This record gives sequence, structure tokens and C-alpha cells, in this order.
Amino acid sequence: MKTYIVGNFKLNFTVGEASIYLHKLLKAVPNYRDIEVVVAPSTVALQPLSLQIDRHKMKLAAQNGFYRDFGAYTGETSFSQLRGLVDYVIIGHSERRHIFGEDDKFIQKKVAGAVRNKLTPILCIGETESERAFGETADVIRDQVLGGLADVSAEDLDKVILAYEPVWAISSTKAAKEATPGEIAEVVKLIREILKDTYGVKVAEKVPILFGGSVKKTNAGAYLMVPGVNGLLVGGASLILSEFIDIIEIAKRVSA
Repeated sequence: MKTYIVGNFKLNFTVGEASIYLHKLLKAVPNYRDIEVVVAPSTVALQPLSLQIDRHKMKLAAQNGFYRDFGAYTGETSFSQLRGLVDYVIIGHSERRHIFGEDDKFIQKKVAGAVRNKLTPILCIGETESERAFGETADVIRDQVLGGLADVSAEDLDKVILAYEPVWAISSTKAAKEATPGEIAEVVKLIREILKDTYGVKVAEKVPILFGGSVKKTNAGAYLMVPGVNGLLVGGASLILSEFIDIIEIAKRVSA
């Protein structure tokens, strides 16, 4: 299985800045067969960057998308419109859940819409600090996994990536604290068990699980060595070119 390094730029970089960043990244990163490098710029940058990117070296992801293919939905971008521009789309990120109020039912439709349009959804799941404190982690993870994948068949499960991103470990939150490898391993094991119980062992083992939450070069190696973790979803550190390159190189060394 490949190791995935996904850089989520969030609401940062103009189109010009994103283009310069990508140009430098393409020059610095060789074509790794076993490492899938993915960058997720803002929606307005996707079209020009899709013409610039070398898809042998890395891929593009959208940060969001809408499940309807067309219609009267002012301001939305459909997955059908993203086809040909991106290979991946981030769905269910905690900021979409907690700032924009997206629930499991809505996220379920988005995952199905992405798969229908032959895009790979990166389904984000994760508990808040209070949910963890009250011992609700397992219930939250189970609801988010099964809710998000409710319309995905066993035949299509290999077209999905899961990303465990505990809200309490995201650097943009007020009380962020670094997750330990042990804490991550516990939840990743739970996710695998949920998938096995629902889809069967053979299918479940093919699903990549990423970790996200204040990932940086100083902890990337430890996170990538957690059993069952197949890559990283990188936020703030992906905005610093040298840091993101270091994380990619660490992934290469760990996977060697």
C-alpha cells in the first residue's frame, strides 16, 4: 500500500502564490513510486494548477465539493465539475463539521457523490476534546465512519481513504495538544475493526488510513510508524515549503 502525504492549504495562498509554491515543490520532489503526494489548494486555484502539475509526481485534491452534479445551488462546486481537475477531495473535515454544521447525513451524500464521479474521497473523522474526556471517542468514531460510508458498497470501499484527525490535536484549535502514537494507534485499530465488522477483513485491510492533527517534521516519522497508519494529512506545516518537503522525505525513509 502506498504512503499518502496530503497537504491541506485551507484558506491560504492566492492563485499566484499557490502556483509558485507548486512550481518549487515539483522541482524539489522526485517521482516516488510508493509515496503519493497530494496538495489541496483553494478552489479558485485548482484549474490553473491542474494545468501546471506533473501528475507523475503528485496529485491535486479539492478541499470541498457538493454532492449534486448540477442545479440551482449558488456558490457550490459539484464533484462532476471537479472531474479532470483533481483526483482526491477532502470530505468531512472537522472545520466543515463544526464551523459549517455539516452532519453525517450530509457528509454521507458527499462521499457517495465523489465516488460516483470517480474521485477519491478523503473522509475525515475525529472526536472533540470534550467527547474524548467523556469517553465518547469510540461512539463518535463509529458514527462518523458508518455514517460517512453508508452509501459506499464493499466493491467501492477501495476507492475511499479515511483520515483520523482528532479535533483536540488540530493546531488551529485553542487547546490543541499533540497526540501520542499510542492514542493514535488505539483509534486506528478501532477504525479497522469497524470496517472489518461491516465490510469483511479482506476489503477493510485495503482502505488507507491517514493521521492528521498538528503534523510537522518533528513528529511525522513517529506518526508514520504507528501500526495501521498509511499516511498523513498535513495542515499548517504544508504551507511551509521546506517543512512539507522534509515530511515527504521522512515518509520515503520510513516506507523504505
